[in-house]
Amino acid sequence: MAEETGRPPQKQYDYLLKFLLVGDSDVGKQEILSELDDGASESPFCSGSGKSYKTTTILLDGKRVKLQLWDTSGQGRFCTIIRSYSRGAQGVLLVYDITNRWSFDGLDRWLKEVEEHAPGVPKVLVGNRLHLAFKRKVGERDAQMYAKKHRMAFFEVSPLCNFNILESFCELSRMALQRNGMERLWRSNKVLSLQELCCRAIVARTTVYSIELLFNLI
Repeated sequence: MAEETGRPPQKQYDYLLKFLLVGDSDVGKQEILSELDDGASESPFCSGSGKSYKTTTILLDGKRVKLQLWDTSGQGRFCTIIRSYSRGAQGVLLVYDITNRWSFDGLDRWLKEVEEHAPGVPKVLVGNRLHLAFKRKVGERDAQMYAKKHRMAFFEVSPLCNFNILESFCELSRMALQRNGMERLWRSNKVLSLQELCCRAIVARTTVYSIELLFNLI
């Protein structure tokens, strides 16, 4: 019994990644964060001092990936926050509002900050508030071309409908793991059996907390 007590606590994840959300202050970055499950009681979603922080855990190809998500304020005086929190960042979500052309036209400024303080990190361009497409001021094709020009993945998302939120973080996680050479530790080019495909389909539709509960039952 004493030996069990002395054991270090088992990690609740396989990989840990730090991501930044950057963009103007009114593009809805906190809306995006609010749609993600809060994955750690020791670091709940909080805001203040021009930044918000949240952790969540996602499943990626059967592996648990814990994300540390930092939302820097979009106000110019908080550019120093980007400089501080970009250290060690492994991915960036560049967010604009599809109903606000000015937020899209200002992306170059944020991209310059990111490249200066976190050069070469994977980036995903996110067009927020797709549920307001009837007020659209930024064409999807314009955003796709911008993303392609700067070698970014691209998603239009809607926190209201929970559309493409998780997908954008999964894609950024996959890009970050590929860049750091970690994805090769579990990905394989072999043809999957029907049983493996079924297992992956079940895992993809099950929350990480439900899977942990299943492991405990086993």
